[in-house]
Amino acid sequence: MKSLNYSGGLRFKNYEPPFQTTFEKLFEIFQELITYTSGDFDEAIEWLRELDAEYELTTPEYTMDDFIEDLKNKGYIQERTGPGKGDGKVELTSKMEQAIRQRALNQIFGKMRKASNGNHKTRKSGNSDEKTGDIRNYQYGDIPENIVMTESLKNAQINHGIGEFKLEENDLIVEDNQFKTQMSTVLMIDISHSMILYGEDRITPAKKVAMALSELILTRYPKDSLDIIVFGNDAWPIEIKDLPYLQVGPFHTNTVAGVQLAMDILRKKKNANKQIFMITDGKPSCVRMPDGFYYKNSVGLDDFITTKCYNIAAQARKSGISITTFMVTEDPYLQEFVDKFTQSNQGKAYYTGLGGLGEMIFQDYENNKKKKL
Repeated sequence: MKSLNYSGGLRFKNYEPPFQTTFEKLFEIFQELITYTSGDFDEAIEWLRELDAEYELTTPEYTMDDFIEDLKNKGYIQERTGPGKGDGKVELTSKMEQAIRQRALNQIFGKMRKASNGNHKTRKSGNSDEKTGDIRNYQYGDIPENIVMTESLKNAQINHGIGEFKLEENDLIVEDNQFKTQMSTVLMIDISHSMILYGEDRITPAKKVAMALSELILTRYPKDSLDIIVFGNDAWPIEIKDLPYLQVGPFHTNTVAGVQLAMDILRKKKNANKQIFMITDGKPSCVRMPDGFYYKNSVGLDDFITTKCYNIAAQARKSGISITTFMVTEDPYLQEFVDKFTQSNQGKAYYTGLGGLGEMIFQDYENNKKKKL
């Protein structure tokens, strides 16, 4: 191939991946494996050893034992501190749990533009530190730092003349700011059996989305409140640190119970802005009746169950609570339910397959917009 070397032009060459140490290469794979194994260190290492045997990931100078020792020295793993302490088992540290969440964030939302730390923009204006570029007359309560001196001095000259200069309150001009609000969020995660049905692993991408969303809120919006619940036959709260260890159970999917618990949590929050993020495969199959009986139907989409779901979504809308659904399957039949559920709430939905969480179909029913991310 003829080499072209024009001054100021483009020059093409073979892609050279950035340099990584053996630890960095192994750590990248280990984080993926530990997510698949729901935090089981021994199983993840066993898989890593098998990959090493096939692809020669380690070297004679840096072995798998060296990697495990580095994980300990860097604070990613430690000997078990709870029940079973002293049995030689290791567990993940909070540093490792955060690293997994951060990796999920980079995988899924890595191309998002940076936002201001700790606030959500609205269409209203008010007191904050986010400039809009617009100016307006001074109002009681505006901070002095927002006064635009050149415009204010111009007003003073126009209003009072230049013979005897004076600057009054009515002369003052301030730069308008974007009003920024705090948000209360409940993250709902489906752990029903359908999340691993027919050999499809839906729980792993669901965990990745959950960890990415939680890390996004914790790091970009630290003033927000975040609660996490899981739902199967019933719904119950969990801690953020539990996300990497989530596993499905022998449960049906009680979407109504999840939304009801999320609404109960949000009613206690003082923030005016409240939202629910729901991660699911989109198939409700259970509701609890007033007498405590569980009505279940795993065959198709049961009209009785789906109607209950649409009603609770509409109730959330009337309470001012928006629901954003992240659907981790491409089944058109199940997408039909998510469509109607989201329309009932006038909320938003992201549709993604199991293979590429980085690409999602975003549906905004409130503004009637649809686009590929």
